[in-house]
Amino acid sequence: MSVLPYLVAGWIFLIGCYGLATSRNLIHAVGCLAVCQASTYVLLLAVGYRDGGTAPVFSDLRPGTRPVVDPVVQALTLTDVVVGATVTALLLALVVQVGKRHGTVNPDKLSELRG
Repeated sequence: MSVLPYLVAGWIFLIGCYGLATSRNLIHAVGCLAVCQASTYVLLLAVGYRDGGTAPVFSDLRPGTRPVVDPVVQALTLTDVVVGATVTALLLALVVQVGKRHGTVNPDKLSELRG
């Protein structure tokens, strides 16, 4: 098994975190958070990958003849995609409301959020 997919997942996560830390726009921050979420897709697919594995449909093969991929990891990845899209849509709706009420989406200029 290669370590490359895990490094790619870590690299994507670090790029998203860097963008989130240096963001001067709330819409950009939501996009960077979506990039961080995308790193979990790569990580889950790397965990569930099997070299030479086939789809887990057992009607055409006898058990134990060929390796099959784990369908649970694929279902978790699909669930992660749906949850990520939902969270991104919710955050973008909140950013739109902040933009309407305060006239800016720059977090530095939102004086009401300061302590």
